[in-house]
Amino acid sequence: MKNKVSYDLIVSIVNKGESDKVIEASKKGGAEGGTILNGRGTGIHEQARLFNIAIEPGKDLVLTLICREKTDDVLEAILDHAELNKPGKGIAFVLEVERTIGINHILNQMVNEKSGDDD
Repeated sequence: MKNKVSYDLIVSIVNKGESDKVIEASKKGGAEGGTILNGRGTGIHEQARLFNIAIEPGKDLVLTLICREKTDDVLEAILDHAELNKPGKGIAFVLEVERTIGINHILNQMVNEKSGDDD
């Protein structure tokens, strides 16, 4: 492959219903969107009780595949907009992606930018 693009995967884990903030922030930071998965938390901030019955709160996991040069901007936007610097709001971390397939529109965009086309 001539035009090799390096990607990162930003994984954001937030309280159920907060994924929209992460997606919105990601787009403002330069991402095209994300994938939302449902989960449940078992951390120290999730040990709520109702009538002495433990409640397992839902979590949203947002997976954002991003060109590596945009990672810091997107991560900073998520931190600010989803308030991940506050306790119990969630976490985000970055994983390097070794290989990808099926992201042809990004490669096509790079070719167009090099050739001067703005389709």
